Amino acid sequence: MLQSGDEDWLMDTRAILFDLDGTLTDTVPLIVQTYRKVFQRLDIPWGDDDVVKLIGLPLVEIAGHFKVADRQEFVDLYQHYYHLEHDRLTTLFPNTLETLEQLRHNGLKLGLVTSKGKPVTSRTLAYTGLDAFLEAVVTAHDVKNPKPHPEPIHIALKTLGVPPQNAIMVGDSYFDILSGQNAHTRTLAVTWGLESKDSLLRCGPTGVLDRWEEIHGFV
Repeated sequence: MLQSGDEDWLMDTRAILFDLDGTLTDTVPLIVQTYRKVFQRLDIPWGDDDVVKLIGLPLVEIAGHFKVADRQEFVDLYQHYYHLEHDRLTTLFPNTLETLEQLRHNGLKLGLVTSKGKPVTSRTLAYTGLDAFLEAVVTAHDVKNPKPHPEPIHIALKTLGVPPQNAIMVGDSYFDILSGQNAHTRTLAVTWGLESKDSLLRCGPTGVLDRWEEIHGFV
């Protein structure tokens, strides 16, 4: 579903950037389980919506939100528990690899912009086979200012050699859409992640995807 009413840009798209969790990979159960274990270890009160609404921000920022005294301990515990269950609970959303293959076949450059750290991102990409399709990968370790700041997108597009006006940012959260808007790219919100469709529409994306097949109507 196109939101802007302006379709001229469709023919000018040269690159597509994707978020990881909730967009390409169905890792929300793994993320929530990991946070529960970390909160239990650090005696942080658990509220079901408190963490979920922050997914998409770097771990150190989430630790700061909950006023954790030792943020590095928070990050280290998270990474420990996350890796323990990574392979069992990490899956791709349906038709993800097929969609990336078709987009690449059509001459589009593909990249990833995530707030996850580099080690776990590399593991996820290798485990799922996503690494074979991505020409640029930008993680929380590669930037000073993570999403929703435009810096991660600017770095990815510089690697791809594509200006913002010829790119699309695809994600499932407010942070993804705002980052794309701040970077002056077009934005597509996917509805199979954490955010409701109504919530995503309030962010004002260029378009909304209910399934991967719909992306071909935008490029």
